[in-house]
Amino acid sequence: MRKNKYIFLLFIILTFFFTVSFKQVRLDTHLKTRHVPLHQKFQSLKNPFTRSLKAQRYSQDEILVKFKPTVSSQFAEATIAAYSSKKIKKIPKINIYQIHIPKNISVEEMLYAMNRNPDIEYAEPNYLVHMTVTPNDIYFEYQYALYNSGQSIGVPGSPQGKDRADIKATAAWEETKGKEDVIIAIIDTGVDLLHPELEKKVISGGRDFVNDDFDATDDEGHGTHVAGIAAADTNNNEGIAGVAWNCKILPIKTLDEEGDGYYSDIIDGIIWAADNEANVINLSLGGEYQAQALEEALKYAYDKDIVIVAAAGNDGGSVMYPAAYDNYCLAVAATDYNDDRVTLINTEGLQEPWESNHGPEIDVAAPGRRILSCVPTWYWGKGSLPYAYSDGTSASAPQVSGLAALIKSIKPWLSNSEIMDVIRYSSDDVNSNEYSGNDEFIGYGRINMEKALVPIKISTSK
Repeated sequence: MRKNKYIFLLFIILTFFFTVSFKQVRLDTHLKTRHVPLHQKFQSLKNPFTRSLKAQRYSQDEILVKFKPTVSSQFAEATIAAYSSKKIKKIPKINIYQIHIPKNISVEEMLYAMNRNPDIEYAEPNYLVHMTVTPNDIYFEYQYALYNSGQSIGVPGSPQGKDRADIKATAAWEETKGKEDVIIAIIDTGVDLLHPELEKKVISGGRDFVNDDFDATDDEGHGTHVAGIAAADTNNNEGIAGVAWNCKILPIKTLDEEGDGYYSDIIDGIIWAADNEANVINLSLGGEYQAQALEEALKYAYDKDIVIVAAAGNDGGSVMYPAAYDNYCLAVAATDYNDDRVTLINTEGLQEPWESNHGPEIDVAAPGRRILSCVPTWYWGKGSLPYAYSDGTSASAPQVSGLAALIKSIKPWLSNSEIMDVIRYSSDDVNSNEYSGNDEFIGYGRINMEKALVPIKISTSK
């Protein structure tokens, strides 16, 4: 069997060089391709220790390939066929091919062969990503992240918070509650489009890249929770408050019912959000591996003046991707109700202890312990309240996305890089006793909405 694999590998390499030698041959304009769902995996950032696909680093039968700019689409597809592979689709704007490889050759062997091809800029795996939050309770009285008076964080017997260990939302809302023309794209498991806190906030059915349709309904729960934190309907006499009261939500489903997804779907989601008027993109998901195609998609969105916010991850390791792409993303770590960074030590009483990831890419932090938000109306069963507490940097990131949307609302002339700097430099350095200034644990600090949303006009006394 091993011998046959090497013979096949030698065959496709020789076939390629034969093809290159005769580039002028007329190409078949009726190359057959088949469309199958995209399969490079991301996951929403739930507690990573329980993910069933944790051991699988990338798709075992797909790769991502980018040809050099001088290569025509016709020749590129002929080259793919020469490797006995099939095009699943071509991701627009950045010209990445998602390719299904034959069963008798491994991903590693195909990548080796393709990366030796002078017409190919790069070939890489279709990596796995995962989500970063685990819902638990359904009570909704205490949103300490927005205003912390030192109250109990949850049901009776829960720990008490530290007075004003919060993001200073109530004072910030005196400046702005956001504008309806500012859009936050939630790239996740989808959103419950009929949730009473969200049905008036979503601007459309969105886009579902998992099932390839235009109905981004949430079948897992993670995306609904994230959307509620960022921009739930507020001051409506029910439920919870979102950070960006009046801003709208663009739901984009790139993770499946298990919270798993592939880089290829995330890439599609980022590009679709950028092409559909998003001002802010929230990515509460992460993968362990860098990929050029993912970075190109982020650059595409960033160059369209979009603020990109991403969760750092929950396993206490290095910052996950896409958050680790420092040139394009605000990487968000997690603090708790005492303004401490979330660690295995201060979560040791949980069923699944976790720790906020760290590294030089971290920009800011926001509360990520016991964060209350929406869950789909089916989540707890008929007649139950559709709310839950959760943990994770997935819950921290949408607070930053909501703040970015509020800044865009009140100061629309600011560029994405300027908005990102406002968020960084207005943060509170809550761990200054241990790490003064910008550090790899909470970056510039826990976000402060009040300082970020200073008045447009500042009058001076005469």
